[in-house]
Amino acid sequence: MPRLSRKTFMRRKLPAQVDLAAVGKRIRELRGNILQEELATRLGISQGQLSKIERGRLAPAAQTLVGLSEEFGKPVDWLLRGDKASKG
Repeated sequence: MPRLSRKTFMRRKLPAQVDLAAVGKRIRELRGNILQEELATRLGISQGQLSKIERGRLAPAAQTLVGLSEEFGKPVDWLLRGDKASKG
C-alpha cells in the first residue's frame, strides 16, 4: 500500500459531524407515545440518559444505537444522519 504524504493526508475530506440535536429529535419522534422510562429500560440505559440523548446533550453509545435500530426497524445510519444517509 502506498504511503500517503502529509499534503495528501491533509487534503482528505473529514467525516461529517453528527448533529446530536437532530439525532435526538429523530429518536423522540420514533418513540412516539412510549414513555422514556419504558424505552430506556428496553435499551438498557437510564431514563435520564435517554432524556439527554433526546435533547442532544449526550451522544448515544453504539449499543444504544443498535438497540434503537432493532426496536424501530431503522438503520443506524438513518438515526445518525437522517435523510442525508440515503444521499451517500
